[in-house]
Amino acid sequence: METVKRKGSLLSFRPDIKVLDATLRDGGLCNNFAFSDEFAKALYKMNVAAGVDYMEMGYKASKTLFDPAKFGKYKFCDEKDVRAVVGENRTGMKLSVMADVGRTDFRKDIGPKKDSVIDMVRVACYINEIPRAIEMIEYCAKLGYETCANVMAVSKANDEEIRDALEMLGQSPVDVIYLVDSYGSLYPEQVARLTLIYLEAGERYKKAIGVHAHNNQQLAFGNTIEAASWGASYLDMTVNGMGRGAGNCSSELLLGFLKNPKFHIEPVLSFITEHMLPLAASGVVWGYDIAYLLTGRLNMHPSAAINFIREKRHDYAAFQTELTERE
Repeated sequence: METVKRKGSLLSFRPDIKVLDATLRDGGLCNNFAFSDEFAKALYKMNVAAGVDYMEMGYKASKTLFDPAKFGKYKFCDEKDVRAVVGENRTGMKLSVMADVGRTDFRKDIGPKKDSVIDMVRVACYINEIPRAIEMIEYCAKLGYETCANVMAVSKANDEEIRDALEMLGQSPVDVIYLVDSYGSLYPEQVARLTLIYLEAGERYKKAIGVHAHNNQQLAFGNTIEAASWGASYLDMTVNGMGRGAGNCSSELLLGFLKNPKFHIEPVLSFITEHMLPLAASGVVWGYDIAYLLTGRLNMHPSAAINFIREKRHDYAAFQTELTERE
């Protein structure tokens, strides 16, 4: 790694960097996507004012697998519901949706780009689902969308599996390949090493590389800027870090750090005051907790920690013992 140069310094301006707000999508996992229309419209206006490059509107989930009566509209992102928030989106900001392998009726629910206000489809999969992800990527690319592959839980994969996955994705029409720390278990040194593996494939196949971090060990921001410093150019964030489990890299941290003068932190700060604090006061829970630290350091899915917090438990030492006995 000593022979590889960082891409600029932490103080330099990087025009290739794009930021994506995933608040409605990852944050929706905290409240079953039950955001009000007022919240979604205010978030959209905030992102435009803040200079954000992409706003993720939510998931394209299957209504056969998920009951629409139990989830808010951003679980499904029907075209009419997205347009009710963004109109024709005559702004410089693009819009994305996420489609999970095995959880999306993509041939039925994703129509041609010319009929949609959505610009990008991000396909999420585990490393053993890459062939199915490529099928979805090829389908969406043919319809005219930009595409991303978000390969989840790579902290559980070995280097050979990761390189094989990158080789397959490199030969696909995908535009961006994301390094995803689903369990919030990676440390900056590991993120640096993985980013360089991703970048090597990205440079060979002309793909951009992105990073999506979780905050189990309070490293989501640190890991994001570490990946960026080596050359990752698509950076995910959520307002106030709202996302599944411990949440994500906070928009206010990332936009406050990046040196591109097109980014503005003030709209984010106002949105936190006017919308995020009331949301938290209403009982929606997200963000760092010791329970997430314990699953993160053991490289485990956060579901056990989510249940621990839901049960209002605080016996962390006992929880630590339970987790280690599961391994």
